[in-house]
Amino acid sequence: MDNPPTPHSDIFTLGEESHVVATPEKLQHTHHHADSQERVAVLLMGYGEVESYEDFANYNEQALHLLTAKFAPVPTWIYPPLARILAMFDLHEWGHQHGNFISPHNAIFEQQRAGIEKHLQEKWGERVQVFKAFNFCAPFLPKQVLAEIKSQGFDKLLIYPLLVVDSIFTSGIAVEQVNKALANLTDGDQHWVKGQRYIPSFYNEPDYIDLMARLVEEKIAAELTQAYLPSQIGIVLMNHGCPHKAKGFTSGIDESQAMYELVREKLIHRYPLISIGWLNHDTPLIEWTQPNVNQAASNLIELGAKAILFMPIGFATENHETLLDVHHIIHALERKHSDVNYVQMPCVNDHPDFLKMAAEWANPQIEALLGEESLAVNPHLAAQAHHHHHQFEI
Repeated sequence: MDNPPTPHSDIFTLGEESHVVATPEKLQHTHHHADSQERVAVLLMGYGEVESYEDFANYNEQALHLLTAKFAPVPTWIYPPLARILAMFDLHEWGHQHGNFISPHNAIFEQQRAGIEKHLQEKWGERVQVFKAFNFCAPFLPKQVLAEIKSQGFDKLLIYPLLVVDSIFTSGIAVEQVNKALANLTDGDQHWVKGQRYIPSFYNEPDYIDLMARLVEEKIAAELTQAYLPSQIGIVLMNHGCPHKAKGFTSGIDESQAMYELVREKLIHRYPLISIGWLNHDTPLIEWTQPNVNQAASNLIELGAKAILFMPIGFATENHETLLDVHHIIHALERKHSDVNYVQMPCVNDHPDFLKMAAEWANPQIEALLGEESLAVNPHLAAQAHHHHHQFEI
C-alpha cells in the first residue's frame, strides 16, 4: 500500500480546521421571531464524514443500509459484521497510511452552510435560516435536525441536497431520510409542515459549468502554461463513479455525463486532451462506470500529455475520495510515468462565487414558500384513504 501523502498545499490546508470539532450549539443558532411571521428552514444536506475513528463502524453500517442496498444484493444480517471489517480497512488507510487523516468535509460543509445563509439573510432577513444535515453523522442526522427545526417553530421547509448530481445515491437517500424523519415527527390531526419545496441538483446550471471551466483555466495559467503547450496538458474531469444497475433507480450516470460534456465544451478548443474520469468504489461483481480516473489519465499520457490536471467537477465538498483516492491514483501513475507532472485540484468548497450562486438557486423556492397558501395535511387521512382503496379492490 502507499506511503502517507505529501500534502498539496492548496487542498490540504483546508483540513487544518477539521481537527477542531465544533459543537451543534456553535453551528446552528436559535433565532427569536415574531410568531406571526412566516419562516423557511433550509435543510442543506450532505454525506458527512467521520471525525472520530471510533465512529467508522456506525458510519459504514448507515452507508450499507442507505447506499449499498440500492445496487448490491447484500443480506441485511451481514451489515454489522461487514461494517466492522470495513472500519478496520478505514482505520488502516486513514490512521496508518495517511498520518491520522481527519476528513475536512464537515468543516467545509459548515463554511458552505454559513456562507449560503449569509447570502439568503441579506435578501430575506431572519425569516430564512439554513440548517445542515449529514446522511451518516450524528448529531446532524436528518431526524435530529428536523426535530430541531420543528422545535424552533418553522413550518416551511426547503430540502436542499448540496450534491452536484441527482441520483438515488445523492438526493434520493436525502429525501428517503427526510420522509422517514417526517413520518416519525407527526402529532395530532395537522402536520407541522405547512409548505415544502425541493432543489434537485445543479449539474447543468450554467453558472456552475462556467465556474468549473474557469477554475481549470486559472490553474493551468498559474502552474502549467509556461512549461507546456496546450496540447500537452491533459485534463481529467472527475465525476462520482456510478454502478450501471441500481434496481431501476436513477443512477446519476446520464447527469454526470451531461455535466462532463458541458464543461468539456468550454475547454476543448484550447485544450484538446480532455477525458471524463470516474472515481469508482470497485465493488466485486458490480459493473462501474468507465474509464476510471487511473485509466483516463493513462489514456491522455498515451496521447502525449506531459502534465495531467485532475479536477473534481462531480463533488462540491472535499472528502476522503477527492483527497485520499486521488492521491493513491497519482502515486500509482507516478510509478509508471515519473516524467509527467500531476496537478490535483480542490473541489469548489466555499468558493465565494459558488456560495453566491447556491444561494441564488434557493431564492425562487423560498419566494414560492413564503407566497403560497399553507398546506393542511392530516396524516390520519392517508391511512383512511389506504383502507378505502383496498375495500374496492377486485
